[in-house]
Amino acid sequence: MKIGLFFGSFNPVHHGHLIIAQHLINETDLDQVWLVVSPRNPFKQQAGLLDEYQRLHLVHLALENNPKIKPSDIEFHLPRPSYTIDTLVYLEEKYPNHHFSIIMGSDSLQNLSKWKNAERLMNGYPFYIYQRPGFEPMNPGCKQLIILDAPLIEISATRVRELIRKNKSLRYLLPEIVIEEIDKCSYYR
Repeated sequence: MKIGLFFGSFNPVHHGHLIIAQHLINETDLDQVWLVVSPRNPFKQQAGLLDEYQRLHLVHLALENNPKIKPSDIEFHLPRPSYTIDTLVYLEEKYPNHHFSIIMGSDSLQNLSKWKNAERLMNGYPFYIYQRPGFEPMNPGCKQLIILDAPLIEISATRVRELIRKNKSLRYLLPEIVIEEIDKCSYYR
């Protein structure tokens, strides 16, 4: 089975994430996309980050039993901070019949050379890249780089959190069930 790993904080998960994941299912040969909730990204600040289990719960709600797009807590069970290469090695041992690919935005691609074991990642795994505004996708040396003609969605989790703090509407930015959970639990206030 071909699995695309879409890593992220998902703080919170929004329609931009979901549209990209569905686009990959519709337009590539991937059998599934896993939204890998990262408990701690070594390149991001922890401040303002909702608890990992709460973020995972929101991803579960957003996907509502989608058989092709699944939430993953795999990095919750690995040493922290989370490094993509360590996650991939673990997944390959656990699922030897699966073939894993990495999904990322063109903004993250620019930092790929700074990642732990970057050369091993670039030579060993396919990369599916979706366009992010202001970041032209340029290959840093990946053996298999697939640039997607994905919808360009300018929704950011940072902006969503800002709207929540200002008590503004989130309609059309997040699945309704995720909005309800954020309101019920007073997340990001």
